[in-house]
Amino acid sequence: MTDTPKPTDRDLADCDAGAASALLSWQDAQAIGLGLAHPVSGMDHVPLATATGRVTADATRSPVPLPPFDNSAMDGFALRTADLIGPPPWSLPVAGRVAAGEAGTPLPPGTCLRILTGAAVPEGADCIVMQEHVTRLDGTILLETRPAPGLNIRRQAEDLPKGGVVLPKGRVIGPREAAVLAASGWARVPVHRRVRVALFCSGSELRDPGDPLAPGQIWNSNRYLLAAALASPWIDLHDMGAVPDNPAKLAATLVAAARDADMVISTGGMADGDEDHMPRLLRDAGGQVDALRVAIKPGKPVGLGRLGDALYVGLPGNPVAAFVTWTCLGAPILRALAGFAEPGLTFDRVRLSDGLDRRPGRSEFRPAQLLGPGADGLDRVRLMTASFSARIALLAQADGLALIPAEATTLPEGALIDFLPF
Repeated sequence: MTDTPKPTDRDLADCDAGAASALLSWQDAQAIGLGLAHPVSGMDHVPLATATGRVTADATRSPVPLPPFDNSAMDGFALRTADLIGPPPWSLPVAGRVAAGEAGTPLPPGTCLRILTGAAVPEGADCIVMQEHVTRLDGTILLETRPAPGLNIRRQAEDLPKGGVVLPKGRVIGPREAAVLAASGWARVPVHRRVRVALFCSGSELRDPGDPLAPGQIWNSNRYLLAAALASPWIDLHDMGAVPDNPAKLAATLVAAARDADMVISTGGMADGDEDHMPRLLRDAGGQVDALRVAIKPGKPVGLGRLGDALYVGLPGNPVAAFVTWTCLGAPILRALAGFAEPGLTFDRVRLSDGLDRRPGRSEFRPAQLLGPGADGLDRVRLMTASFSARIALLAQADGLALIPAEATTLPEGALIDFLPF
C-alpha cells in the first residue's frame, strides 16, 4: 500500500495559487487529492441481499457468538471418554441420533449417539469419533483407539465472540463479508450512501462508437474507459457524454455537473493549448483548482480541485494518460470520498525480465506483461514498448502497470520494481 502523507494547508494554498511550475511527484499529487476528499455524509441501511459492493459506514458487531453452540465437525459418534473403561477395544451401544438443526437430548451414561456434521454436541459428550474410526455391530460401536477430549468439536465462540467486530468501517462487502454478516444475523447493513459522480469528455473531435466519422474525428474511448472504471455498486454515475471545445458549453456542463455531484470528472482541456479551457473555467465558476503538473508518464497535466461541494478531477485527453492518471490519482481519491478504510494503491514486487535504460525525471507507469514466477518465486514482468502513451490497444494487452521510479536511469535484468496489477 502506498504511504501518502496528508498535505498541509500550505501545500494546498501553494498549489491553488498556481505555484506549480515545478513538477509534483505522483505521490504528492495523490496526497493533495486525498486531502481534499472527505467521506460522503449519509448512511443507508440496505438488505444484505443487495449490499454486495457497498462500503460499510460503521463497524458491525456480532449479536451472538460464532459458532453459537458447540457442534460436531464430522459425521460420527458423540461419546463421553470417561465411559471407556479398561483396555481396548471398547463397546458402546448407540442410544440415538442427532442431526443439524435438532436440539438433541443429553447423552445417556455408558452410551454414544450417532451425530452428523453441524449438529449440536449433546450434553455430557466430550468428543466426536469419526465414523471411519469405529466398527458398527448391531446397534453398538467398537473403538480400538482412545479419543482425546474435545476431538472434532467446534467450540462455541471459537470463530468470533459475542460482540466481536464482524466487519470494520470502510470495508467493501464481497462474498466473504456477506457470509460473515449472514452468519452473525445481519439482515440489514449500514453502508455509506453511493458517491454521486458526474463524467464528461471535452473535445470537438469526439464521436460515440457507431456514429459516422468525418475527417479529423475519432471515437470517444475515454467515455467508455471511465464508465467501465466507475461501474461499481458504491457509485452513482451520471454520464454526460462529450462536450465540444466551446467555452460556454463547457462552462455550462461543468456547473451543471457540480450541482448534484460529489465528484466531477472531465477528460481533456488540462494542458496549455489553445483549446485547453478547463482550469480557467473552473476558476471562473468560483471553484478551487490546483492545476498540477505531475512528474508522471504518461499524463503530466492533471487538475484537482473543488467546485461548490463537488471535488473535481480533470484528466488528460490522451486515453492511456487518462487511464494511468485515473488509476493512480483519481481512483484513490474517489475511494477516500466513498469512505474506504484503505483507499490507496497496492503494488506487488516483481522482477524485470530485461534491463532498461531511460531518461530520469518522471515516474513511469508502463504497461507490462506477467511472465510467471522465477526461481525465487517472484513474478517476472516484461515491459512493453517505451512508446505507449497513445496506444490504447497496447494497454488492453497488458496485465498491469510497472512503476519505474522517477530517478532511475538504468535498471538491470532481474531488478525489483513495483507492479500494479489490473
